[in-house]
Amino acid sequence: MNKSFGSHFLAVGSLTAAFEADVSPVPGRELVRATTLANGLKIIVWPVHNIPSVAMNNWVRAGSRNEAPGITGLAHFFEHMMFNGTTRRRPGEFDRLMEAQGGANNAFTSDDVTVYQDWFPRNALELVLDLESDRVANLAFTPAVIESERGVVWSERRLRVDDNNQGMLSEQVQATAFVSHPYRFPTIGWPADIQSWRMEDLQKFFKIYYAPNNLTLVFAGDVVPERVFELARRYFESIPRQEPPQAVRTVEPEQLGERHFVIERKAQTPLVQIAYKAPAAADVRGPAVNLLLSILVDGDSSRLHRLLVEERQLAIEVGGHWQEGFDPGLLWLFLTLPEGADPAEVQAAVDAELANILEDGVTEAELARAKNMTAAGFWKKLATIDGKAQLLGEYEVFHGDWLKLFDAPAQFDRVTRTEIQAVAREILDKRRRTVGVLIPEEGEVRAEHDAESEADGA
Repeated sequence: MNKSFGSHFLAVGSLTAAFEADVSPVPGRELVRATTLANGLKIIVWPVHNIPSVAMNNWVRAGSRNEAPGITGLAHFFEHMMFNGTTRRRPGEFDRLMEAQGGANNAFTSDDVTVYQDWFPRNALELVLDLESDRVANLAFTPAVIESERGVVWSERRLRVDDNNQGMLSEQVQATAFVSHPYRFPTIGWPADIQSWRMEDLQKFFKIYYAPNNLTLVFAGDVVPERVFELARRYFESIPRQEPPQAVRTVEPEQLGERHFVIERKAQTPLVQIAYKAPAAADVRGPAVNLLLSILVDGDSSRLHRLLVEERQLAIEVGGHWQEGFDPGLLWLFLTLPEGADPAEVQAAVDAELANILEDGVTEAELARAKNMTAAGFWKKLATIDGKAQLLGEYEVFHGDWLKLFDAPAQFDRVTRTEIQAVAREILDKRRRTVGVLIPEEGEVRAEHDAESEADGA
């Protein structure tokens, strides 16, 4: 099965979009239509008739942010369960019917949302709406299937976290960075919780978060909006709305000092992950945050890649990610070091380079490069119906209005060097960061050294 959870370092369709220097207008705004059904289900349609295909995203406002101790991982679990049959259809029938029409599907889960993705020829529109409404209205809670999927999730956790040094370190950094907000929970769930979910936990979570008034359907492709709305009413409007989910009221208290930990583990190379407290996706500083991150880690000419990988050879790889969610999250830096490297030396080099930005800012050339690189990614994504559906959903769900997508180029173009420096000073504060270091355990290093010595002697 190709369904997978979207962890915090796997972005939800990446909101790091960029725009050309001439701020070309985003075409198609006048074509997009939206409506809300009587039960609260919102539907957005972007008709594009150049190919006879359609992309559909079902955005469910349910992620690890909506969980609690004892039931972590439920949002991701339902990503699996939604492909395992309803009271009308057997497990696997969803995929078989889609594939018989030439369609395909996938899904991902993040800290904030679960998104179901369908790609299909235009003549399968009614079938897809029938299938999607069926699993929202009639998902089967069969004990044997639940236990089977529990095992699948457990195996996925071992693969992605327990047996993966990057994943394990990221999980520990996030759990350390947040002391009260539910962003501290891993998307895939804590091991004990995966083993102990009860039937009543599953049914309650599904009833609340898979209610039509908590969903947004987005279509892009060869469809007529009125026909989509007609079919949506036929298949979805009878599903009753529910009381809205309780708001996440927890506000993470201000972090007053750096949090730092070291893990010794079987590994070939050291890892360093640095996570700074950062604003929510809808924050007005968002474009500046994205451009700052691009300047730091995007491409071989970025500040940190050039310094750490090419000039000083202190790192093998440098990356980063801004966790753009409903609430303030984290801005991450990921560093993979060569064997035998000193994490403290690498961190000192990173700190010195970040201090330069706080003191002197970035250059006009760096800002122009970041805008141009982000622009190339945006227009490439917008060129496909899949990209259109993703971007409409991202702006509707995380920014509160799909119309903001069409103003995004101007928002990025207005960012100045002064704003980049200001946002760097606000975010890149040592007192508000968490640093996780993973180093090869001592026995592993000694064994490798002994093996090398024996080889040299031979």
